[in-house]
Amino acid sequence: MTDAPPTRGSPADGLPATSPSWHARTPDEVLSLLGSRQEGLTEEEARARLERHGPNVIERQKGEGPLKLLWRQVNSPFIWVLIASAVLAIAMGKVTDGLVVAAVVVLNTLIGFVQEYRAGKAIEALSRMVPENATVLRGGRKLSVPASRLVPGDIVELASGDKVPADMRLLSSRNLQVEEAALTGESVPAHKRVEAVDAGAELGDRTSLVFGGTLVTSGTGTASVVATGGATELGRISQMLSEATDLQTPLTKALATIAKYITGAILVVSVVLLGVGLWRGYELSEAVVVAITLAVAAIPEGLPAIVTIALAIGVQRMAARRAVIRKLPAVETLGSTTVICSDKTGTLTRNEMTVQALWTPAGRYDVTGVGYAPTGELRRGADALRELPGDVRELLVAGALCNDAALRGQGDGWEMTGDPTEGALVVAAEKAGLRVDAVRSECPRLDAIPFESEHQFMATLHDEGPGRRRILLKGAPEVVLRRCAPADGVTSEEVLAEVERLASEGMRVLAVAVRDVPASQAQIREEDVAGGLRLVGLEGMIDPPREEVIAAVRTCHEAGIVVKMITGDHPATAEAIGAQLGLQAEGTRGITGAQLAQLDDAALREVAVSHHVFARVAPEHKLRLVKALQARRHVAAMTGDGVNDAPALKQANIGVAMGITGTAVSKEAADIVLADDNFASIAAAVEEGRRVYDNLIKSLAFVLPTNLGLALILMFGVAFFPIQAIGGDLVPLMAMLPTQLLWINLVATVTLALPLAFEAPEADVMRRAPRDPDAPVLNRFVLMRTGLVALLMGAGAIGLFLWEYRRELPRVGHGVALAEAQTMAVNTVISFQIFYLWMCRTLTGSLREVGLFSNRTVFAGIAVLVLLQAAFMYLPFMQRVFGTAPLSVESIGLCVLIGAVVLPVVGLEKWLLHRGGYSVVKQVHRDEEGPRPPPPTGTSRGERLPA
Repeated sequence: MTDAPPTRGSPADGLPATSPSWHARTPDEVLSLLGSRQEGLTEEEARARLERHGPNVIERQKGEGPLKLLWRQVNSPFIWVLIASAVLAIAMGKVTDGLVVAAVVVLNTLIGFVQEYRAGKAIEALSRMVPENATVLRGGRKLSVPASRLVPGDIVELASGDKVPADMRLLSSRNLQVEEAALTGESVPAHKRVEAVDAGAELGDRTSLVFGGTLVTSGTGTASVVATGGATELGRISQMLSEATDLQTPLTKALATIAKYITGAILVVSVVLLGVGLWRGYELSEAVVVAITLAVAAIPEGLPAIVTIALAIGVQRMAARRAVIRKLPAVETLGSTTVICSDKTGTLTRNEMTVQALWTPAGRYDVTGVGYAPTGELRRGADALRELPGDVRELLVAGALCNDAALRGQGDGWEMTGDPTEGALVVAAEKAGLRVDAVRSECPRLDAIPFESEHQFMATLHDEGPGRRRILLKGAPEVVLRRCAPADGVTSEEVLAEVERLASEGMRVLAVAVRDVPASQAQIREEDVAGGLRLVGLEGMIDPPREEVIAAVRTCHEAGIVVKMITGDHPATAEAIGAQLGLQAEGTRGITGAQLAQLDDAALREVAVSHHVFARVAPEHKLRLVKALQARRHVAAMTGDGVNDAPALKQANIGVAMGITGTAVSKEAADIVLADDNFASIAAAVEEGRRVYDNLIKSLAFVLPTNLGLALILMFGVAFFPIQAIGGDLVPLMAMLPTQLLWINLVATVTLALPLAFEAPEADVMRRAPRDPDAPVLNRFVLMRTGLVALLMGAGAIGLFLWEYRRELPRVGHGVALAEAQTMAVNTVISFQIFYLWMCRTLTGSLREVGLFSNRTVFAGIAVLVLLQAAFMYLPFMQRVFGTAPLSVESIGLCVLIGAVVLPVVGLEKWLLHRGGYSVVKQVHRDEEGPRPPPPTGTSRGERLPA
């Protein structure tokens, strides 16, 4: 909530000239500033204010239309060169060549268009969070009006189950609790009260305010509207969401850079080649065709399809590991993540309040394995409580009786109804072997004082058998203790010290007390709970960390990924959970949103890196933290489930929303949705992301030598091949036709490169540091390997082309000899590709390390290509389209033999790398990993922070 709506107008307008902190004002002051009254505005006032302030709706921002999305797919260097090549080819009479190139453009454009079509719906989801109707007082009359017509100064009535229609200041309340997790991250409903709070209170501590889009879970109240539409907390988040930027992923940036350089090089070389052709006597049309052919040869047309399909395979694998990918590039981005900023409730923790400690005057009892799971599973394993001391049994029974929560079901199918805190007390009793329903039947409730925020306790009167009735009271420890008589053997100071110890461990503490009353008493009187009670003990509870998350955090640290907790929950709770998870040292203080608000951008960047637990943060704090980490060159993943997380989710390099507890807003803003709301699934997705990236690099190392090799073949022919007189025309000799080059680039290369996407992860994939997102994909190692294989491929294809052409020319003439020689050159290149594919399964290691049969799709890819190549050579239709000719078994065997040369040569290169101490390999890793993020540290609250 902002401190005030826009600062224009006067009290009569319903907007003050100054900017008050509504939560710090009394109800009378609020009504005076708003120019309103207890009986509400008149209809005339409401209409006038609606005209001035507009409807209570969040403006929708339209996403990109289909045409804009389509244009973005076309507007790339590769595509423009291909379009120009297709147009020139058709203009020069090469219609078949031009249409084939145009088909490539259409295919790549459609793949990208479908991939991005459903993005950008987060703000539309925000608008759906505002309810349709609200109950208001207008001129003293109770009316139901559309929520969109609420104005500042309206008096609204709230009841259990209502969705709050706007930001409002409470005027009255009775046991009012509001579920605000979507905005604040609190794991339990917030108790609301009328009393003003400190002006500097954080969003989660503004107990006198209720916010639009939240849900009333119990109680009733009346409140005055102080902000509507875009001025609400929800509207402010919507504005931040629209301003947050969608960042390019490291891979898309790297591929864009590659495309830029390759396109520039192709244009330069094409112009040079055009000049060389004209200088050597080529006709202009032939010289232009040669330049087009070079562009077709050098552009990796199949690369976009390979990348998209490899990412799609990663999507399927991540879905099996409970991570649903909404945007394909997010798969690869996970692999380069350096820091994960995680929400606490439900992601790092179970999202179930669990009793962790019991205290009686006789001592403390630690409790583990006790809790209610939202999935319906009633956790077992609290056998330590089966043998109960009498004082512990009394404490558990009292906590379960003075309680409105209930468990329903049997076996493993349990459902809890009621307040989560009270539910934890019931579950603790059940786990201890007590049957709460039976105990409640034996000790029926006769009367009750329900919990209200004004007195902070609940009291019940029970009939415990003939001649015995007892009052049970539970509530805030300091409130209960004031009503208790001195306990035997323990002082009030000792009890409060124990409360402090439990609270310092992040626990919410409830005290339980009892008092015997006459058997004839049927109601609880005020004096019965004013004093003279006996303290039974304390119950400390917390939303505990998930067991599997502790191991997942350790895995992330081993992988060089820093994990940070950013939550709206209480600092003590966040610090305790952070210590249990290993995010920071025990006793280390976290950072609050109030402290972050006092830091400038430079100081915030330092704190964002050095600290790992942030509590009581508002949406703008989360957004600033993500931006600060990105300013320090981190690739930031952000998890969240609430509306308050949406701007940071969108701003982060990778946004991760919760599938179970997540709001529609957070899911639409995110790139990934976790099906199980579990942080451990993020760690698994990171591993999959790194594997995807490794396999994409293998695909790139496989594809680029083919394009460079084809370009070398063409350039060598233009520079040195003879120009022959055929039928009165000067015809240049070309080792391959443009359609044949496209066959290699699109069919052969894609068919062989796709199996690399199925390679298993390298053994050290989660032991290496994250790669530097700014490091070039085309590092020194990839460039050296590309040049080496391209030279081998070019030399082999040119040699066999010339040998076959000269051998067959005297016997069959130019046309047939040229077709056979070109077909032989194509087969030679494909043979090189098949053998080189095996070397790319591990770029620097031995094939024995990955296993010959560990990726059976390689065999499938080779088999498919062999069949396609047979059709390419022997089917008459294919011969007409691609200008090929059938080859003998002897000629095919020669192509295979020459192609196999790549095995010993690349094998020797790998051996030299190993013998040289992995110097080039280490350089590859430095290029890919970048700087390792610092491990979790124990920085104290005071370092680089305001007092």
